[in-house]
Amino acid sequence: MKKYSFLAFTFLCGTFMHAQTLESAIKKTDNERFDLATGEFKALIAKEPTKAEYYFYYGENYFQADNLDSAKIIWEKGLSLNPACLLNQVGVGKSMWYAGDTAAANKMFTASLLTSKNKNAEIIRQIGAVYVYAPIKNLNKAVTLLTAATKLENKNIEGHLLLGDAQLELNPTNGTEAMKSYNAALDISKSAKIIVRKAKVYQRAKNYELANDMYKEAQELDPTYAPSFRENAELNMFFNQSTRAIENWKRYLELNDSEYARYRYATSLFSGKKYCEAVTEFEDIHQKGFQNFYSERLLAFSIYECNAKDAKAPAELYQKAMAASDRFFKIVPEDKVIAMDYKYRGLLLAKMGSDSLAVVELDRAVTKDPENSGELHGELAKLHLKAKKYDLAIAAFNAKMRQDSTQLGAAEYYDLGRAYYFGPKNYMLADAAYAQVAKLAPTYAMAFLWRGRSNAQLDPKKLTWSAKPHYEQFIATVPVEERASSYKNFVIEAAKYLGDYYVTSPEKNTEKAKAAWTIVKELDPADKQAKAYFGIK
Repeated sequence: MKKYSFLAFTFLCGTFMHAQTLESAIKKTDNERFDLATGEFKALIAKEPTKAEYYFYYGENYFQADNLDSAKIIWEKGLSLNPACLLNQVGVGKSMWYAGDTAAANKMFTASLLTSKNKNAEIIRQIGAVYVYAPIKNLNKAVTLLTAATKLENKNIEGHLLLGDAQLELNPTNGTEAMKSYNAALDISKSAKIIVRKAKVYQRAKNYELANDMYKEAQELDPTYAPSFRENAELNMFFNQSTRAIENWKRYLELNDSEYARYRYATSLFSGKKYCEAVTEFEDIHQKGFQNFYSERLLAFSIYECNAKDAKAPAELYQKAMAASDRFFKIVPEDKVIAMDYKYRGLLLAKMGSDSLAVVELDRAVTKDPENSGELHGELAKLHLKAKKYDLAIAAFNAKMRQDSTQLGAAEYYDLGRAYYFGPKNYMLADAAYAQVAKLAPTYAMAFLWRGRSNAQLDPKKLTWSAKPHYEQFIATVPVEERASSYKNFVIEAAKYLGDYYVTSPEKNTEKAKAAWTIVKELDPADKQAKAYFGIK
């Protein structure tokens, strides 16, 4: 979301008695000091409740704070006060566009443009901005409109910035045209806001150092421009510069220490995978009365991620996360629920030992986003395997592979092999799965053991002795000093097979048979087969 210039609107709906105060309120919105701006807008409206233009920028303040519902109410109020004030008409159209009713929104926009005879640059800019920043974009139309706006008012900084943003969205891999527009804005007046725009181009190009330098330049030019510190912090977080990120967030919060600012800080911590810190921040703003479905969603996600790798994490933590998820589902609009919401409920339930309920939630996640459900199928496979529902586990693994066979890692191929081995007893496919494990993790000895076992099942009468090379590789992979540890029984199993091979197969070899049976005897002197081979009673 972007903000707009104060100077552009002074002739839209009449003259202002309190223009300087209005400029102050808009500047606070621009600086993301939404609570303070709200207070100033309320004061303006209390003095002049029929000034429709106040309502547009008041609504814009709510919109920039991610409160579209309140913005819509304010814009509708302004439009009812003065239908001739086209800004509020654009605002109502904007709320329609963001709600997904683009046809109705376009009617509002077209009416505003026709009424103003396409000569009002601020109306054009506001409509163009919707086409640029909304989830549903119309970038070609935006460039056309914003180019026209810059021709009408060539000295309007916001017009050049908006045009640059549209050009960058239209051609995200080439920032040349966008930079020309940003530089045109700089030629009018140098400001931190413009430099931040240029920094974001370099950030998009993953040029961390140059982007960071430009954020610093913006901060030096205007130490009170809070977004420069927030954007810099998010850049630092993205490139794992957590110390720098925290420093920038502290500066941002010094300038803007509202609950909403804390909320943005918490979401940045989550995005930067600082999950435990995010939990603390989300819980703090909730205690202070700030809550929306996004904050409840990310609190649930963060609690899980903070503790997922701790096998000793108490169940109470996951119950707390489920409580946040429950609150989320009570307040979230149905169309805002995403697959991740069901996914994390499933993961939390699995951690709490409710595997059957976890499967239900993960299945919902798959249904919600079948095109990107590979990871979900992997989680389902684990739960089915744990419940010894081998056919379901196999189906889940295969569903994941259908999306992208490279998604399966060594551990998942290992589990797939187990599912084939113990479920339908399809030893050929089990062997194929373990072969993938050996390929991906060539030092993992158990892959070769299970290849040996699978081939032994495929050749129960030992006609081809197909298990031999795999048992040999297993013994070769286990360090000698570790044979007597947790590998002991497995090494004995493999050595017995090899000992039998060198005694009874066509490739009889007394020396190798003795070596194999010696391994068995050393690991288990009481083993009857080894004692029989060596003639020990």
